[in-house]
This record gives sequence, C-alpha cells and structure tokens, in this order.
Amino acid sequence: MDSRAAIAQHLMDLFNFHEPQGTEAPIVANLPHSGMFVPGAIAAQFTPDHLRSLPNTDWHLDRLYASLPKLGITVLQATHSRYVVDLNRQVKDPIFGDFWTAAIPEKTAFGQPIYQSIPSQSDIEGRVRDFYLPYHDRLAAILQEKLDRFGRVYLLDLHSFMGLITDQICLGNRNGETSSEFLISIVEKSFLEADYQVVRNKVFTGGYITRHYGQLPGVEALQIEVRYPVYLDNAQLEKSQPPDWRVPEFDAAKKKFDAIFGSLKTILTNPPPTCL
Repeated sequence: MDSRAAIAQHLMDLFNFHEPQGTEAPIVANLPHSGMFVPGAIAAQFTPDHLRSLPNTDWHLDRLYASLPKLGITVLQATHSRYVVDLNRQVKDPIFGDFWTAAIPEKTAFGQPIYQSIPSQSDIEGRVRDFYLPYHDRLAAILQEKLDRFGRVYLLDLHSFMGLITDQICLGNRNGETSSEFLISIVEKSFLEADYQVVRNKVFTGGYITRHYGQLPGVEALQIEVRYPVYLDNAQLEKSQPPDWRVPEFDAAKKKFDAIFGSLKTILTNPPPTCL
C-alpha cells in the first residue's frame, strides 16, 4: 500500500461517515464519544480494568441513531474511544490531565486510574495529530459543504450519560449562545411529545464541539444528552463492562427516536420564514 492509500485508509478507520439518503436535510449529526476501539499500543498503556470497562462511553448511540441517514441526515461518528483522545475537548495545555477539560484524560470522571504507564509527550502529540485533527477537519468540511448547499446548517452533537443529573434528556446550547430559540424549542417539543422529561442547559450546557462550531456564521449547534436508562437496561449499568444494546429498552427508544428525528428533519428542512 502506497503512502497516499495508507493515509486514506487511516482516515476511513478514524470515523464512520454516512451520507444522507433521499431528500437531504441541512442537518449534521455528530457522535464523538460512541467509539470503543483502542489501538494496541495505547491499550497496552491502560490498566486492564479500564480497558475492559471504558466508562462514560456513549454506549451504542451509533445503533440508536442508525436510521438518521435514511431520514436525510448526515452522520459522522468516531470509531475510537474517547480515551484515545477526547474530540469534545479543546486542544490546549495541559493536553493530558483532568477528565472534564483535557483532550487526553489522566483519570476517569470518577477519579479512577486509566493508565498503568503514562504516555510520553510524543505519544500525546501523536494522538492529537493522528486522531483529533483529522476528525475535526472532516467535521468542519462537512459543515462547510452544507453551508454551501443550504446557506445554513444545524449541528446536533449527540451524547449519552449517567450521573450528575437524573433528567432523561438534557439540551445544551451554551445558554442560548450556540443556537436559536427556534431550534432548541422544536427539539424540546419533539422529545416532550414522545413523553420524555427534558431540561435545558442543566449541567450539560454544550461541550467544545457545540461551543466551537456554534460560533461559525450560518451554523447552529445543539448538544443532546440522553440518560443511559432511557435506552439501556438499568440493571447492566453498574457492571464493569459495556451494557448490551439487545434489550427491550433499546427497541422502544429507537422507535421513538426515529419518529422524533423524522419530525425534526421535516421542520428543519423547511423552517418557517421568520426563523431563517
């Protein structure tokens, strides 16, 4: 394999890109934390317990949102674990450090150790170069393509969680900074009509992706956090291993989510003139 082919293959391995089918919508769905792959050299640095559990992963969101391309929504999903490098953190010093601020966390959100051998500065810089920057370059290119085509784009940054708050759905737009009231209102209304309990900007106000891309002209960004028990078996969530998606809770949630995002696609593709 020549160098150009090797680079192309590396980029394909970094993320799953799903083009929209049917009528294209000015919507990009981004899943930065649902990947679970850890390359061997990095896996060897992790503790066995951490490698087995990978806590705070956005479990199976790729499956939950698998129908989005059929609805005309463009999807970009990271394949690598957030512990390789966290795509929803800004690259700034210290790059290696606190779970909530560093691009490469030293410990989990619960303060548990991740590493049995600390990565070198060269390792850290390599992860940013090889995994972080290509992903953001691709996301930025997708958004620009939508802007060129529609003149506007709605970026939905999709996550799931457990702890911190007990609400089912949390919508974050940095307290009104990254999206219009129109966008957050129709998303809120769609989840409420499906009998979900929804809050706005409660703890989860929107991470780096929402903040960064929501500042661009023509881009509205909204973070959508879904509590694990909404779509996963609560009894499995205390175990130190990934939960199974083949459970009744998942099937029920997926039917609702397909309907919710189908409705959002219709509204956002043809918004009222006063909302443009």
